[in-house]
Amino acid sequence: MTSITTDRLISTADVRRSLIERREIALLDVRDEASFAEAHPLFAASLPLDRVAGEVSDRIPRRTTPIVVYDDGEQLAADAIQQLRVLGYTDLAMLDGGLEGWRRAGGEIFRDVNVPSKAFGELVEATRHTPSLAAEELKALLDAHADVVVLDARRFDEYQTMSIPAGISVPGGELVYRVGELAPRPDTLVVVNCAGRTRSIIGAQSLVNAGIPNRVAALRNGTIGWKLAGLPLDRGQSRRFVPVSEERLERARESARAVAARAGVGRADRSLLPSWLADDSRTLYRFDVRTPEEFAAGHRAGFRSAPGGQLVQETDVFAPVRGARIVVTDSDGVRANMTASWLAQMAWEVFVLEDGLGSEPLVVEAGHAERPSGTTAPRAKTYKRPYEGTDNPASAMQAYLDWEYGLVAQLERDGTHGFRVIS
Repeated sequence: MTSITTDRLISTADVRRSLIERREIALLDVRDEASFAEAHPLFAASLPLDRVAGEVSDRIPRRTTPIVVYDDGEQLAADAIQQLRVLGYTDLAMLDGGLEGWRRAGGEIFRDVNVPSKAFGELVEATRHTPSLAAEELKALLDAHADVVVLDARRFDEYQTMSIPAGISVPGGELVYRVGELAPRPDTLVVVNCAGRTRSIIGAQSLVNAGIPNRVAALRNGTIGWKLAGLPLDRGQSRRFVPVSEERLERARESARAVAARAGVGRADRSLLPSWLADDSRTLYRFDVRTPEEFAAGHRAGFRSAPGGQLVQETDVFAPVRGARIVVTDSDGVRANMTASWLAQMAWEVFVLEDGLGSEPLVVEAGHAERPSGTTAPRAKTYKRPYEGTDNPASAMQAYLDWEYGLVAQLERDGTHGFRVIS
């Protein structure tokens, strides 16, 4: 693609071709988030018009990235392109016919948010038959004081809002790293939960892929399933993971590296980064997948905080340029490898930085947010997620689950994803 004017149009067929061929493209929906959640293409990223100026530099760092903007007749796309041009972006186009043009051309329409990750999670379960337990089964085990540990794979703030009784906060990217301390007996059943399905599935399958000796299960339908079963949830809990011994860390490191190798993850040392950053033909994302607290205490210059579980869950937020190159780092050799193993299966070109945090001075940014700037601020017309909060009606939660069950079929119809699932 070359530099363009505001009236340049690109067809649905050309966008799909870029996605299938894994050429770089950012497909931006500039409507409000609630409208985006009602209908959008699989790899569209939500970037409402009033957030373009504040967020686009973090989310699309290369100014020559091919960007396609659309709306659904609201006349927002042209304004977004004007803003992007002022910010220095040069390869800009509008989707011919907008969202309705995508529909007319036979493009598959998805709803909700973070759909690439959620659809991938459903594909993982369908392919690997990830073991799961119903809420009633887990409740019976807890009531019987069985040898079971419940690990909550969501962000800590989500866990504090509502959690399974006795659950421990272990965000998904931490699971393989921390599980040995939390379930040291091989006879202990490890149950992974989230609010719905995706992080439960990915978390449980991470432990299976890493070959831990314990039996593992995802809590079927997460806290949604628990509430639909009429079971009480805890509020305001603070149970969190514990430090890891050197012996268990070494075992986890070996397992994680083996999983990454099976997934085809690349290896990079810091000498490659300058040339990749200077490459004006490729977008480079650099993510530190440790906890936000660790990141704030010191991190490599130029790396953004993206805790591993959330990076896998929200690829459309952290990395809206499909086809970009991703480098991930940690301090332990476990979290980066496990995170990268999932990104590789989602058809990203991903590398683990071999020397972790390295020996150079680290940047300290207290309070640095884990999400791209602006995305956590209150704003109008945001999408009310049926799996977050404690006051959602049962009908909305059940409808959400029914939608998730259909995502594998939608992936097949869409045909642009390139996902694969390792054995």
